[in-house]
Amino acid sequence: MLIREMSVEECSGLLARIGLGRLACALDNQPYIVPLYFVVEGVNLYGFSTLGRKIEWMRANPLVCVEADEVINDSHWKSVVAFGRYEEFPDIAKWEVVRTHAHRLLQRRALWWQPAYVSTTHHGKPHSLQPVFYRIHLEEITGREASRDTHELASTIERTPISSVQNRAFSAVRRALGVLRRDLWVRN
Repeated sequence: MLIREMSVEECSGLLARIGLGRLACALDNQPYIVPLYFVVEGVNLYGFSTLGRKIEWMRANPLVCVEADEVINDSHWKSVVAFGRYEEFPDIAKWEVVRTHAHRLLQRRALWWQPAYVSTTHHGKPHSLQPVFYRIHLEEITGREASRDTHELASTIERTPISSVQNRAFSAVRRALGVLRRDLWVRN
């Protein structure tokens, strides 16, 4: 398996395309990680939540990390880690334009609101369903991509048994090529 470093553009492209990952935050030396739907625009990742542990912790410590990955199989995957700073858009006139922009971006994703809205309790107590729009300004982004190397791929093909259907298809192609070759020889 070959593992290569992805460019910043490739990392951003993966985040923008997938829109689902994990958000890590920390408070008092205790990490916390949760799934997250998001939209990426430039160096900003936009999200939505309701009040809960994640928002409380990010308000107290705005340094966060987002991870997203795409796994095809054990030797074909991509993984991106982005570090950034949380910024909330309070529901006041000063932030209305930015909140509206974030809302419009997020609406492009199906069920963008569901993970935040479904959870209506926090530590056994109902919490506010007041929407919290925010962005994470991405300050550093890195990623890796794994793929099979040609030697590995060739050895897999050599070990792959051929079914009787495939064998008949290969035989038919060989016969057709033989006829074509004979026809070409006779004409020349």
